Amino acid sequence: MKQLEDAVFHRDLTKNYPIITHGKGIYLYDECGKEYIDASSGAVAANLGHSNKKIAQAMFDQASKVGFVHTMRFETEVLHQLATKIVQLAPSTLNKVYFTSGGSEANESAIKLARQYHRDKGNKDKQIVIGRWQSYHGNTLGSLSVGGDVKRRKPYTANLIKTEHIYSPYCHQCPYEYEEETCIRQNNLACANDLARKITELGAENVSAVIMEPIVGSQQGAVVPPKGYFKRVREICDQNDIVLIIDEVMTGFGRTGTNFAIEQFEIEPDIMTFGKGISAGYAPLAGMIVNDKIVDGIIKNSAGQFVHGFTYSGHPVLAATGLAALEVYEEESVLENCQHVSKYVFECLEQLKEGSKIISDVRGRGLLIGIELVKDKEKNLLFDPKEQVANRVNTIAMDLGAVFYPGSGGIDGLYGEHLIVSPPLNITKKEIDKMVSILTEAIHLVEEELFKKE
Repeated sequence: MKQLEDAVFHRDLTKNYPIITHGKGIYLYDECGKEYIDASSGAVAANLGHSNKKIAQAMFDQASKVGFVHTMRFETEVLHQLATKIVQLAPSTLNKVYFTSGGSEANESAIKLARQYHRDKGNKDKQIVIGRWQSYHGNTLGSLSVGGDVKRRKPYTANLIKTEHIYSPYCHQCPYEYEEETCIRQNNLACANDLARKITELGAENVSAVIMEPIVGSQQGAVVPPKGYFKRVREICDQNDIVLIIDEVMTGFGRTGTNFAIEQFEIEPDIMTFGKGISAGYAPLAGMIVNDKIVDGIIKNSAGQFVHGFTYSGHPVLAATGLAALEVYEEESVLENCQHVSKYVFECLEQLKEGSKIISDVRGRGLLIGIELVKDKEKNLLFDPKEQVANRVNTIAMDLGAVFYPGSGGIDGLYGEHLIVSPPLNITKKEIDKMVSILTEAIHLVEEELFKKE
């Protein structure tokens, strides 16, 4: 038999990772007994923290009944129960749920559904999808193609499908060099109007869908669009018969203080994808919620069949996990807690910003909060990407007992450092104080390193 010290293909083969043995609430514990505050909810997924007994029991109970059925032939009661729960939370016109195992699959499914919808009703040339730079929609080739993560796209450029991109709205570092107040006062949002320009350039008859995160997540660090942005985007899509896909994989299920972030912008998408928070990280579960117009089109023009599918779509144990998680959200008033503590976290982080040399912006909604890091706040001078400042802050924070979500390249794919603060939605104020204390110390230690020559 082979003798191997380590058979894992790690995310980074040059690193040694702490081995986590268990978790409880907002905390993780490694094999040496070290405690970490999970201040990023993993990858903004563990919305309910760790070791929730109700969710674990629901997984066990369902696996004990039936662990797998193929949805080409069978369905389960728990699948229907979960779909109904999700639809009750979703915008009013979104009434059918298609399940996948992850957010990448969900966005891939949405892209394909939009294409089939147009093709089968006679618009065979509608196939181009427009995404946004510095966005993230997944790592499959389709979802990577519509995403705007320059570093992730670059190694696979030759394999990507034809897509188009516009800039994400980023008022703090506006790519169009406008002021947010001016845009809103003049009712002339360059970032939204650029979508109309791109569609004119491509020809509306060739554009199938537009895909956007309601609040840009990992690639820019919780960037909220300006007022009126999504109403204008919705208007443009309607005028040109284009499917609007809203990616709520990171923002859904209470993360931003509402069930779905798009509620805050008062529009309804044609397709809304979800993941992460639906199972609170306990199982790989995701999917898309589809509006009545598209469902009716598939019934009328495609004999009711979406030419697509995954082995684990609608998996009973995953569905039971999601159903139990949604019940915990409701029973423990998790959404209300997020709304309540969010203001407190923002106040704490604004205080940290005031006393910091490198924090230029604190933004976001609910408990999806971004901190932007710059070399000089007065001159808005950016860090050299080689300095890896966000990673350095997080590394020190981990040593001190908390893990955050560092990011880089938020401005142009190379420059722009940020840190996401996204603890479990049931965090308490006492736990927030401890989390912010660790972050404050980490920021100040990095500042000492950076400015020790002064």
